[in-house]
Amino acid sequence: MSFHHVTSLTSYARIAVDLRIRMTETAGGTVDRAYLRALFTSRFEHADATGRNDPQAAVADVVDAIARASKAAWSVGESFVLAPAMTAIVAAAGEALDLTGDLLTAESAPCDHGVLFLPEPIYHRRPTGVVAAIGAITWTSMSVTSGGRFWLICSYGPVDDPDDPAAVALRRDLARNHQVRTGLGPYLLNDIANLPIARPVPAPPDPAPIDEHDLDWQSTPEGRYVITDDGHRTDVTAALLYAFWRIQAQPITVAPKTPADRPARRRAQRASIVHETRVVMLRRTSPATDPGDGVAKWHYRVRFFVRGHWRRLVDKQGHPYRVWVQAHIKGPDGAPLLLGEKVAVLAR
Repeated sequence: MSFHHVTSLTSYARIAVDLRIRMTETAGGTVDRAYLRALFTSRFEHADATGRNDPQAAVADVVDAIARASKAAWSVGESFVLAPAMTAIVAAAGEALDLTGDLLTAESAPCDHGVLFLPEPIYHRRPTGVVAAIGAITWTSMSVTSGGRFWLICSYGPVDDPDDPAAVALRRDLARNHQVRTGLGPYLLNDIANLPIARPVPAPPDPAPIDEHDLDWQSTPEGRYVITDDGHRTDVTAALLYAFWRIQAQPITVAPKTPADRPARRRAQRASIVHETRVVMLRRTSPATDPGDGVAKWHYRVRFFVRGHWRRLVDKQGHPYRVWVQAHIKGPDGAPLLLGEKVAVLAR
């Protein structure tokens, strides 16, 4: 049950339905909660974010919140599948993004609850050198007792990924315990993040010092996009998700609703799963039209590479937003192509 060798939109929708059914069945179960407790126990050894000094209570609160949020996202959230051709675009945009200080509105996300599938995973190298695959991301809009709202974002790695070192080791361990394997879904939670709604995004905390003995520089698969986390910018998962939110709303993409085939729809209805899936793809480009009669401000005599970057704009209501400008070649057709990291263009 994976996106390997899937090429048609209907197949993407069918696999997405089956994956969501299985994740909904296992989310919040006994094995899943035990896995979450083991994952987060080390993070709450000293204090609790809620103000209590009981690490076990802190872990229990976090596990309960994640279990409820993930079950909601997997069962009733909207499905998005990122076409493989879009993976490098979203990864580059996320890697170049720092949301510190930005004010995000509730309309930043396409929906309150959702699931983003990445058939071609993006690999996240942590400051310790450990590599984890990001094969799915869920988000859930949640509230806190103080009245604020935020998105709880969960990053998942595919258990059957042959290129993820963590998944390879996990499959080796699970092969000896079939009962535990049946209690886990096709994805396992890697990490969590959050983005505040209608409040400035805080700066990331100072990264903890890393002892040389803790370094484990794992190899990464060739031909895949790897983001190295330096700990000084927005969380990698949150940056990737926000980059996807912005890019899927731009004219460069098309995201048609793709209904699954009849058997998959019936399985989804029996499991009370939303079965409509949007496959986000690059829109087909059309030749550029001839420019107007106005005099061009710049006259380039060479072609050169422009790196992908975020452009800040303001809408009609005065709200700032970002648009991702994909890497491209600029300059007139037929002109010499300059190669190199940086190009200085002098024009008159």
